[in-house]
Amino acid sequence: MPAVTVENPLTLPKVAASGDAVARPVLAVTTAPSGFEGEGFPVRRAFAGINYKYLDPFIMMDQMGEVEYAAGEPKGTPWHPHRGFETVTYLIDGTFVHQDSNGGGGTIQNGDTQWMTAGSGLLHIEAPPESLVMSGGLFHGLQLWVNLPKADKMMDPRYQDIRGGQVQLLASPDGGALLRVIAGELDGHQGPGITHTPITMIHATVRPGAEVTLPWREDFNGLAYVLAGRGTVGAERRPVHMGQTAVFGAGSSLTVRADEKQDGNAPDLEVVLLGGRPIREPMAHYGPFVMNSQAELKQAFEDFQAGRLGTVPAVHGM
Repeated sequence: MPAVTVENPLTLPKVAASGDAVARPVLAVTTAPSGFEGEGFPVRRAFAGINYKYLDPFIMMDQMGEVEYAAGEPKGTPWHPHRGFETVTYLIDGTFVHQDSNGGGGTIQNGDTQWMTAGSGLLHIEAPPESLVMSGGLFHGLQLWVNLPKADKMMDPRYQDIRGGQVQLLASPDGGALLRVIAGELDGHQGPGITHTPITMIHATVRPGAEVTLPWREDFNGLAYVLAGRGTVGAERRPVHMGQTAVFGAGSSLTVRADEKQDGNAPDLEVVLLGGRPIREPMAHYGPFVMNSQAELKQAFEDFQAGRLGTVPAVHGM
C-alpha cells in the first residue's frame, strides 16, 4: 500500500489552504468495530457510532482487510440487490471482479475504483477472480455508500470503471503528502469520479513528521478515516491511528499530520478524506435499500421479490 504513487511528489501540482482559511475543529474521534461481510471477509465499520447528521450524504464505509489470504480463502459477496444510493469500491491491494444485472462490470486492482449508481435498482456481485482464490494473496480496500437525493433515487443505474492511473495526483507544498483525488475536486483539481451527490474523496499518504492543511469547501462536511499508521488531525493535533475516524466541524480548511515514528508495517500515515454536501432529507435505510420513507422501503423489497430489480445472468464470469 498504496498502489498509485510517484517517485517525487514535488513534480506534482501543489495544494495548500490560504493563510486566512478557518481551521475546522475536530468534533469527535471514533474507533471502527470489526466484523465480517458477504461470504466472510473481514471489515472495519468506519462510521459506526457517528451521528448521521455529521455523515450526510455518506451512509456507511467499510475497510475491507487488510488481510493476507491463503490459497482457497479469498471471499466476496453473493448476488444481492441495491436501490437508492451509490456504492464506491476502492481497491488498494488485490483484485476484485464486479458484475451487475444492468450490464455493468469489470475487474479492479491496485488502486482502481468501481463506482456503481444503483438508482432505481439492480442486482450485483463482487468476488475475487478464480486465480486469486487458487493462489491466495493480499486483499485491502474500501467500500463507501453515498446517498442519492429523492429526485435521483429512481434514476437509471450506471457503472463507472476508474483506473488507478486516472486519479488526480497532487502534493503538499513540501512534498510531504501525496494526495489522490478519486472523486470531486480539491482546490480546482478534478478527480475522475462523476457523482450525482457532490462529494470529494481523497486518499492521502503523509510521510512521517509531515503535515498538510488543505482547503475544504465550507458547504461540505469533513471526515478523515485512518487506513494505516498514526498521526494527528486538526490544528489542535488530536491523536488518531489505524481504524479511527475523525469528524470535523465547520470551517474552510482541515489539517492532518503524521507522527514522526510509525508502526513497522505502516511506514506512512494513510488516510481517506471525505467531504460532501448534506442532502438533509429523511432517510429510511434497511439492508441494501436506502430510501426516504418506510413505504418506499417496502416497495423496494416487493420489487426485488418480484424480479423488477433485475435477474442474475446465466453466466456471470466469476
